[in-house]
Amino acid sequence: MTPAVSFRQVSRHFGQVRAVDGVDLEVVPGEFFAMLGPSGSGKTTCLRLIAGFERPTAGHIEIFGERADGVPPYRRNVNTVFQDYALFPHLNVIDNVAYGLMVKGVAKTERLKAAEQALELVRLPGYGTRRPGQLSGGQRQRVALARALVNRPKVLLLDEPLGALDLKLRENMQEELKLLQKSLGVTFIFVTHDQGEALSMADRVAVFNDGRIMQVGTPQDIYQRPATRFVADFVGSSNVLPPDFVQRCGGERRWASLRPEAIRVAWPANGEGVPARVVSLNYLGAATKIALDAEGLRLHATVPAGAAVPAEGEAVTLTFDREQLHLMEEG
Repeated sequence: MTPAVSFRQVSRHFGQVRAVDGVDLEVVPGEFFAMLGPSGSGKTTCLRLIAGFERPTAGHIEIFGERADGVPPYRRNVNTVFQDYALFPHLNVIDNVAYGLMVKGVAKTERLKAAEQALELVRLPGYGTRRPGQLSGGQRQRVALARALVNRPKVLLLDEPLGALDLKLRENMQEELKLLQKSLGVTFIFVTHDQGEALSMADRVAVFNDGRIMQVGTPQDIYQRPATRFVADFVGSSNVLPPDFVQRCGGERRWASLRPEAIRVAWPANGEGVPARVVSLNYLGAATKIALDAEGLRLHATVPAGAAVPAEGEAVTLTFDREQLHLMEEG
């Protein structure tokens, strides 16, 4: 199967800054693919390289088997939804959605019909006469999505499009985007710095840092089997355990990750595990997060809401199943 998008040793340098540094990547057609990483990790630059807004310093990009070298953005079968939506405030909704078709020279009757269909697709029928300033943040996000989809792209690029929404609306839009992507079968490439967003929405995730991909895998792989210390620490707040601690716990002398939910906390301390002291408690609604000091090593454990928890400052004993330790590389 020809990849929807492939990177072949792609780099993008800005002076001495290596924003993207030798990236190899393949995105499967019809996949919801997330690029995850902190600010400055290279994920947005990769998105801009696919869109044609940036050109590689080295390497090349292929879109459905065709090299994108020198192909301008308007000739690539991709569309982008930006974080700020980039809607024209002086145009009403229907003209915003139809704008790309107008630029392509599509007849007015045909483009307005296509725009109405796109608005129905994002559940905004009847909103065509409104201006962007009359819409909520979630509605503007839907209009931006409709404007991108009306061109029927093979690849839809989403640059943190949910970042400006409040928590509840963002969660609702996550579900809607995933359902929309499945129904359309369009390849979605989604850039985000939000681990929960990437894990809940994507079929596969690429974790970026310092212009490179640290790991590519399913959300389950990324969360349960991080390849490096960075991935373990960035995705899901894992406990990153140094080699000497792992060895004391009966494991191989290597770096390892241990998820907070895998730790059992017993009190009063009974000496049958790792001794620790409770530093703080953080109620999260569905769970309580316990910060612990285990002989100078800061660890975190989580227990379900409603479960008994020790008091701050109390001495406790920590245990976990050895198979929950995931060995990994140091990088």
